[in-house]
Amino acid sequence: MEARGSLDGRGMAWLSGGGEESEIVLSTRVRLARNLQGFPFPIRAGVEDSARVLERARAAIEAADSLAGADIWTVDSMEARDRDLLLERHLVSRELLERASEGLSHAALVLSTDDAIGVMVNEEDHLRLQAFGAGFALEDTWRRVDRLDEELGALLPFAFHHELGYLTSCPTNVGTGLRASVLIHLPGLVLTKEINKVLEGISQVGLTYRGFHGEGSEVVGNLFQISNQTTLGKTEEDLVDHLARVTGKVIEYERSARTVLLREAPTVLEDKVWRAFGILRTSRSLSTGEMLNLLSGLRLGVSLKLLPMPRVETLNEILVLGQTAHRSREVGSTLDESDADVARAAYVRERLAEDETPRDHE
Repeated sequence: MEARGSLDGRGMAWLSGGGEESEIVLSTRVRLARNLQGFPFPIRAGVEDSARVLERARAAIEAADSLAGADIWTVDSMEARDRDLLLERHLVSRELLERASEGLSHAALVLSTDDAIGVMVNEEDHLRLQAFGAGFALEDTWRRVDRLDEELGALLPFAFHHELGYLTSCPTNVGTGLRASVLIHLPGLVLTKEINKVLEGISQVGLTYRGFHGEGSEVVGNLFQISNQTTLGKTEEDLVDHLARVTGKVIEYERSARTVLLREAPTVLEDKVWRAFGILRTSRSLSTGEMLNLLSGLRLGVSLKLLPMPRVETLNEILVLGQTAHRSREVGSTLDESDADVARAAYVRERLAEDETPRDHE
């Protein structure tokens, strides 16, 4: 299992625009936190401890069928720009990058050949097993990570308490160690001012939400990460099923809100959509936040057939590849904020023009 020389195209399968309910749900992710028995947890581990954990994890990963032929990157040794690129692709957490920036954490990322499953090593916990899926795919995504958990659990002694369950660095993860989430686009609920009611509702049934950039981030582009908050006292299957049922209700509410907007404010809605399209097609400078908010208008317009293009896949790719680390990597140098905004606008114009051109000849 060796690291490839390039990260080009890796970890992008969740951007395909496919899967169920893809007009509203961009992606699904299920993560399991695990620690190795007999080793200090990462928050207390020394350099030698972290190195031994990586060595043990690497041996087990190489023996796991689910990760046959997988690639591994030692994040500590990466350039800062490439670390940020992994974060923008939602393949690693800020916690892993913070530990890797010290250069002594032996933090690593593992990705399967199809980019559907992976492992973060020496993050907040020794192992963070994770699976990714396009669209609303909780059951399939959970099944993949559960299989990996069984394979690695047969090879590694996980820290486990007969009453509490799996032991983790953060008490909120003790029990199953499971965090399942869906990345969902809710402009209809925002525009009809029903979003706060919905968010309050999900919090009352044991779920929580974050922004597009994860824990601690603000909501931009009407993108919400909805996930379970409880990990103790329920089975993994129960937690996944609960999130699936509640998310299904949220999808229904969003569809209803969009129907209301089409019926009661069609001109306002069309103006919002086409105004966003016009700005993105002509802008010469775009911040990340501006880009995400304007892409929300395009995504809504495409789903309601108010716009003939671009494709959902294109919108998903712009969402990630338009961010600063990706633009910096494209030009081969670290861009300051002003230059990144210019490069971002140029990239968005180019991608939208690519989707528009073939349709002109149909």
